[in-house]
Amino acid sequence: MVLQTNQLLQLKYDHINYLGFVFCSTICSYNFHWYLTPFAVGETERAAWTRRHRKFNILFFLLGLLGSAWFFFSFIHFWFWMLLPVVLTFLYSAPKLPFSLFNLIKKVAYGKTLFLAFVWMYVSTLLPIILHEGPGTGAGSIFCISRFSFIYAICILFDYRDRENDKREGIRSLITFLDERGINILFYCSIIIFFLSTFALYFYHFNLATLLSLLIPGFIVLLLFGKAKRNFSDYLYYFVLDGMMMFSALFTFLLRF
Repeated sequence: MVLQTNQLLQLKYDHINYLGFVFCSTICSYNFHWYLTPFAVGETERAAWTRRHRKFNILFFLLGLLGSAWFFFSFIHFWFWMLLPVVLTFLYSAPKLPFSLFNLIKKVAYGKTLFLAFVWMYVSTLLPIILHEGPGTGAGSIFCISRFSFIYAICILFDYRDRENDKREGIRSLITFLDERGINILFYCSIIIFFLSTFALYFYHFNLATLLSLLIPGFIVLLLFGKAKRNFSDYLYYFVLDGMMMFSALFTFLLRF
């Protein structure tokens, strides 16, 4: 996704070290989050395997933390912009920590999915634009909106799948607060914003093939919406829905040849 942003917006910065930072920080944050995730009734096979092998969570969390710190110093002049997603990522997992302060966050964290979607967009799109060595463009802002709304639509489905467990743990979010109709409206609004903002890139000289490569995953997620609310399979969620976030990047990469 970072490479796609670099390609479409023609960004110039130290992308090798940045890719190292993104990779290590992703490993760190995911293992931190899943180490804190308790046993859940009806948990999936993947979640059960993770719970039985929590030592790997600790190992990869520490390795990811060390790697993130190493690559962070390559961008020390941008320390504020680099720390922002770290804080937001921590706030996403903080309600799972067994401390009174974080229990308070658990009760008011209605925007936890917004945190997650924003971090994905920020790290894969906005931060590369900030690190860019040249002037920004209007296309970058539109592309940020397109990517955020698409990722948020997918996050809504993940939260829908987890909402019963979140309710049992006392974790509040928009998805645990809204009824079925409200969740549908939220999802469709997010998808509509994605389509409109992606079409708007046409006015910034994105060609038709590029626009189609961006739009196709959105149509697939839209078609899978009903099925994903009934089928909580690991394969559907972690291969298909998660995979849709990088699917368009594969298309745009192939367009180079």
